[in-house]
Amino acid sequence: MSALSDAFVSPPLVSPSGSSSPAHTPHIEEYGGVSLASRALSLSVRNTVRPFLDAWALAPALPWPSGLVDRVAFPLLPVSGTEHHRVALDACPAEFLRAPGGDGRTAILYLHGGAFLCCGLATHRQLVSRISAAAGAPVLSVAYRMLPHHPIRRAVDDGLSGLRWLIAHGYPIDRIVIAGDSAGGFLTFSVAYEALRLGLGRAAGTVAISPLTDLDPHHKLEHPNAQKCALFPRRAVPVLSTLIQRAERIDDRYEPVPSPVDLEMIGMPPALIQTGSEEMTFVDAETMAYRLAAAGVPTELQVWEKQVHVFQAAASLVPEGRRAVAQIGRFVRSLDTV
Repeated sequence: MSALSDAFVSPPLVSPSGSSSPAHTPHIEEYGGVSLASRALSLSVRNTVRPFLDAWALAPALPWPSGLVDRVAFPLLPVSGTEHHRVALDACPAEFLRAPGGDGRTAILYLHGGAFLCCGLATHRQLVSRISAAAGAPVLSVAYRMLPHHPIRRAVDDGLSGLRWLIAHGYPIDRIVIAGDSAGGFLTFSVAYEALRLGLGRAAGTVAISPLTDLDPHHKLEHPNAQKCALFPRRAVPVLSTLIQRAERIDDRYEPVPSPVDLEMIGMPPALIQTGSEEMTFVDAETMAYRLAAAGVPTELQVWEKQVHVFQAAASLVPEGRRAVAQIGRFVRSLDTV
C-alpha cells in the first residue's frame, strides 16, 4: 500500500472470501491526512444533513419533498466553459456534458447517487463536469427513475438506455466507462453486468464513488462505522431497505435486482472504487473490491481517511475531493491507452 500524505490506520481490510493470494486481492491505496476544510465539511454534515436523515427515518411515510433537491441545486455550477444539453432517453431525461478538454475517445456514463430517492442532473452537474475535465472525456449523466414509484430494476433499464445512446452516437462499449456515486455506484456495477449478460459487451471500466453494493443492511449495521459515519444514522439503513422491498412489488413483471456483491463477476470491467475510511458504506466498497478481485477483475480500492460520503462532490472546497477526482481522471485516461 502507499499513501498520498501521512499514514493512517484504516479499518481492517479483510477479504470476505478469506483469500490471501495477491493475484486475487484488490490493489489498495490508503490516502491519509485530513484537511481543515474536510474536518469542517464533516462537522457541518454531521450537524445538518444527518439529523434530517434521522428525522426522515423516523417518519419515512411523510410527504418529504425529495423531488425538490435537484431543483434547488442551481448554485452548483459546472466547470467554467462546460457545454451541456438535454437528451431524451427511452423513459427518462439525461444530459450530455463536456468540460473543456473533455473530447477524448472515451466517454463516461454517469449515474448519480441519492439513495435511489433524490438528486439528479443539477445536483451532480458540478461533480460530473469535474470528472469530465479530469478524464478528458464527455459524460452522459442519466436522471433515472427512482423510488418510491419505481423499482431499482427500472433505474438499471435507464442506465442501459444511456449506454445504448452512447453506442449509437459513436462510442463503442469498450470506450465507455460506467461511473456513479452511492446508489449510483450500485447501478454502475448492475449496468455493467447487464451489458455483459445482454450481449452488449464489456465496458472499458467502472468507477464507483462511496458505492452502495449490498442491500442487506446487516453488514453495515454490524460494522464499527455504523457509529462513526458523519452522514447516515443507523436507523436510516433498514428504512431504506424496507422502501426498496416495497418498490420491488410495484410491478410483478420485474425481477428484483440482486446486490452487486452477489453478482457473477467473472469478465466484469476493471474497477476503481473510492471510499472514506469511516463511511457507513465502507464495508460495501471493501466487499465489492475483494469479490471483483477474486473473480480476476483488475480492481483498485482507494480508502481516504475520515472523508464524508461522496466527498468528491465538495471538490471545490475540499482538497481531498480534488485529489480524488484527479485519481478518477487518471484511471479513465489509463483505460484509453489499452
